[in-house]
Amino acid sequence: MSFQIKMNCSAKETKSRIILALDLPPDKPSHLLSRSMEMLEKVRPYICAVKINHHLVLPLGLFNGVQKIVAFAHNQGLPAIMDCKINDIGSTNRAIAEYYYKAGFDAVIASPFVGWSEGLQPVFEVAKEMDRGVILLVYMSHKGAEEGYGQTVLNPETEKPSPQYILFAEKALSWGADGAVVGATYPEKIRGVYEILGDRVPIYSPGIGAQGGIIEAALRAGAQYLIVGRAIVLAENPAETAKSIRALAQGCVEK
Repeated sequence: MSFQIKMNCSAKETKSRIILALDLPPDKPSHLLSRSMEMLEKVRPYICAVKINHHLVLPLGLFNGVQKIVAFAHNQGLPAIMDCKINDIGSTNRAIAEYYYKAGFDAVIASPFVGWSEGLQPVFEVAKEMDRGVILLVYMSHKGAEEGYGQTVLNPETEKPSPQYILFAEKALSWGADGAVVGATYPEKIRGVYEILGDRVPIYSPGIGAQGGIIEAALRAGAQYLIVGRAIVLAENPAETAKSIRALAQGCVEK
């Protein structure tokens, strides 16, 4: 089953567009492992997938720690996304993707800044071999994103100036990416990317809550999935918070 189909099935089953960013604050590895599984168990009814990054990989390790969390998520029917932001030469990128896929991740996030040839091509090749997904980082959610993703560059095909993120959106489409990350903090950027991708490549939007992203604005602009981390994991009652966020998102979609 392809990654996009897994996501669609999970979203329909849970009636949710919310992906939990399992970004727990630093703690003892043993505590992080147990807290991660407890968190997933609490919020599982209200989310459609889980995203993991260096908050857990660095202290827990991949195969001795994080793999257990991925297996736990799968046992609860949740796809797992690795937010590794792959951004190196091709041979290294392929190794990174292989390790994360072998650990059970259903998709990885990669940076299009490295280009295709001897860059991300090997990642897409191994993803196809292992029937996994690749999500491209088109525009990040933090304030400094404008300095890289928002800079004006020369489009090599048209020889006309273009925002960098627009070219990345076009690459997401031409490379056959399974998703595109665009920060919920920039709904106008989501709208511009959606005009290129339509429903062919779903948009994943982080930055809801802690960074100021607004659910309705992101969904109205074209986001299909909302990535929520601190607003849930640091809440006094994560389950109730996740439930409320899901309800808000559902309400926006049904309007």
